[in-house]
Formats: sequence, structure tokens, C-alpha cells
Amino acid sequence: MTLTLPLPDIAAQFQVRRDIVFLNHGSYGACPRPVFEAYQNWQRELEYQPVEFLGRRVPGLLADARAALAGYLGTRADDIVFVPNATYGINAVARSLELQPGDEVLTTDHEYGAVDRTWRFICGQQGAAYINQPVALPLHDPAEVVEQLWAGVTPRTKVISISHITSPTALIFPVTEICRRAREAGILTVVDGAHAPGQINLDLDAIGADFYTGNCHKWLCSPKGAAFLYARPEVKNLLKPLVVSWGYESRTPSGSNFQDYFGWTGTADPSAYLSVPAAIAFLNEYNWPEVRLACHRLLLDASRRMSELTEVEPIVPDTTAWWMQLRALPLPQCNAAETQHRLYDEYQVEVPIVEWNGRQFVRVSIQAYTKPSDIDRLVEAIAAIVMDR
Repeated sequence: MTLTLPLPDIAAQFQVRRDIVFLNHGSYGACPRPVFEAYQNWQRELEYQPVEFLGRRVPGLLADARAALAGYLGTRADDIVFVPNATYGINAVARSLELQPGDEVLTTDHEYGAVDRTWRFICGQQGAAYINQPVALPLHDPAEVVEQLWAGVTPRTKVISISHITSPTALIFPVTEICRRAREAGILTVVDGAHAPGQINLDLDAIGADFYTGNCHKWLCSPKGAAFLYARPEVKNLLKPLVVSWGYESRTPSGSNFQDYFGWTGTADPSAYLSVPAAIAFLNEYNWPEVRLACHRLLLDASRRMSELTEVEPIVPDTTAWWMQLRALPLPQCNAAETQHRLYDEYQVEVPIVEWNGRQFVRVSIQAYTKPSDIDRLVEAIAAIVMDR
């Protein structure tokens, strides 16, 4: 059976306000009620007997949660650690790598602002160069991304840092091919998968990145504060702890301190991490691959209506190879900040207006709670605010 939105049984599980049009799941996610209840239960467990919970139970509980997440991501539990968010994961890698003066870190001009800032800071400290290689729009074939990025590779390129799904332009980049080509060239790869888990199928071992970090709180629908960092076994020894704590002087027989460095960084509430298996169970219960396709179909309808309204062509084709539940729809020239404020203040539409390379986009997220009438409101608001109709 082909699912179509709205999906009342699933939508009722989400706690987002019903008096606004919420088209910004991509920024922070939205946690369904059963997953949020699991989160609160873990918090209560902690408070009942903190010493018992944190001192004796947590290592085993976290190992179980990592095993569930690793199975979902297509890798081994020993190859991932929980981190608070993808920005933390990027920092853990960037601050660990020992770049030399003149080395280059290559990325695209589609990257998330916090990632750009992290690499600029690290490269500035170490005398390396951070290069945002242009990947021009529109795009028609994923091979174009690879070739445009590769035009920036030089003998000094030591690291390629790349988004799996870009934040400003919401494009799925061909990271598997990029990682394969980089490995052949002896270049380390760091993939920012902040938007990927839960929105697209993942097989981390098949992707072949040296390091991959992703958020669970966005499209996987876990509570805020749950993300992961993956490291290929051969490069784990390159990582150093961001926070030095009890794991730093451990003596792991394997010679890898990956789990020790990141598994215990002082007193913290692990409830968000421990709730990730509940989020995976929620998605499995509701046949999420079909839900995602239903969301994609509604977003496709929104895309076509917006294109007809604005008379601006899409930046990529209408296929799941380029986008699934998140899409950046180009707008005519407008004031991005003013437009975003007016969308919310006048029409109660919560959606980001993104400024990228002098262009403006409305970045639309479609989740199981989105209704066709939400798209009607968006189109009406854009017509009035941007098109002055």
C-alpha cells in the first residue's frame, strides 16, 4: 500500500504545536511522544539512585544502546561512540588531526557554518589552509559534484571534509564515491552526516569514510543531545579526547582508546543516548521507509507549486538521489531575514529562509505530521511576501 500524508496515527505521536505550520524539522528535529517518554523514564532511573545508575549500570546500558544504533547504521558497535551533536564530532576529529603548515583541508561552498568555523580555527592554529571549493548550481548528475570538488585537490590536500546532506542547499552529496577516490589518493575523509540518520538509508561501512558524525535528534527523532561519531578501525588511533577524563589513561588491550576517550567525560545525563533505541523502534514500528516516501511525495508537490509560483527552476532534479524529506527551493531575490520573520509573524509558518552565495532559498522539511494544508499556507505566504501577490 502506498502511504500518503497526513498520517494521523503517526502525526498524533509528535508533540509539535498544531497552531503553527512547522516546516523546520531539519533544524532541531521533533521527538515523538513514546520516545520522549522513554527519555523521561531514563532520567527518573538516574535520579532514583544516581550512584548505582551512573557508577555501575551506565557502561553496560550505553553498550547496548550503541549496539542498537550500530545495527541501524550498518557498522560495529566498537566503531561508534555517542557524542552530544555532530558539531562536537567534527571538533573531535579536527582538533585531533596533526596538520602541518602548508597542508590543505578541502571542502565545498555548501557546508554548515559551525563546520566552516571549526576548520578555519584549526587551520589558523596550525598554519594549514581551509579551502571551500565551489560546487556550482544547478546540478544534474552526482558525478558533477565529485568532479567539481576534485578540481580543488592538490598534492597538499590532507583532508576532505564533506556534508552527506548539505545544510544550506539540502543536497545529498555522493559521499561514497568521494571517500573511495580520497582513499586511493591517501586523503583522509570526514563526513558531516548531521541530516542523514533517519532521513536516508545508511551503511557506514559501505560509505568508507574515515570519520563520520551524525545527529540522532533530527530525522531519527531521538531526544536532543544524542549524536554519534564513527571512526574506521584503522584510524581510531588518530583521535584524541576533547575532554580529558578517566578514560585517558586506560590501557585498552586492542591499543585503541576510542571508547575510553569518549565514553566517560565526567558527570553527564546519558538519557538522550539511552533513548536512541526507542527512536529506532518507533521508526521500525511505523514502517519508516514508506513514511519517508510519503513525505517525499508531498515535498515534490510543494516543489512544483513553488516553482510555478516563483518561476525559478529547481537546483537539482526531482529524484530521491538528490533529496528526500528536506529540500531548498530557490526564491527570487528577497531579504532573507525579513522574509523569515514575516512568514512566522504574519502567517505562523516556521521555515528557514537560507542565504547562500547571494541567493535565497526556502528550506522545507516534511515530516509525518505535515499536512497538505501546511503547503497551502506556505505557498500563500510566499506569494504575498516575496511575490507581492
